[in-house]
Amino acid sequence: MRLLLTSDTHLPRRARRLPAPLLAEMEEADVVLHAGDWVDEATLDLFEARARRFVGVFGNNDGPELRSRLTEFARVECEGLRFGVVHETGASQGREKRCADRYPDLDVLVFGHSHIPWDTTAAGGLRLLNPGSPTDRRRQPYCTYMTAEVADARLDVRLHRLPRPA
Repeated sequence: MRLLLTSDTHLPRRARRLPAPLLAEMEEADVVLHAGDWVDEATLDLFEARARRFVGVFGNNDGPELRSRLTEFARVECEGLRFGVVHETGASQGREKRCADRYPDLDVLVFGHSHIPWDTTAAGGLRLLNPGSPTDRRRQPYCTYMTAEVADARLDVRLHRLPRPA
């Protein structure tokens, strides 16, 4: 099973459109997970129309229209792994322990908010993944997203760097 993990698309404030490589990955993914901060409903509509299976949450920059269509936290099971999706997890210091305590029944937590890619595993086995942002690199050298392959309850994650705009 192939997954696409993304967050913090911030359209149209941070970019006018989604990068072509992200859209191409959406076509290949069995499940698309978006960890919030859409900003506009058109982007959510696009994800819902293109994704075979879609799991998304709202973020702190999402207004009432998006919040009425999404939840703050979502769960999905993929090939025996229990995933959670949320936008914010708090400060990076202490994140693993805090998330392991809050989500003891998950195998993987996908989150956003910082625009900073993150891939760590908490002391109990919870894997924390932040795909960064495909449209707003903030203090990072590249805009990013993640893909993952799930098979036999194992997860193989790849971080993708997007080319800098010309």
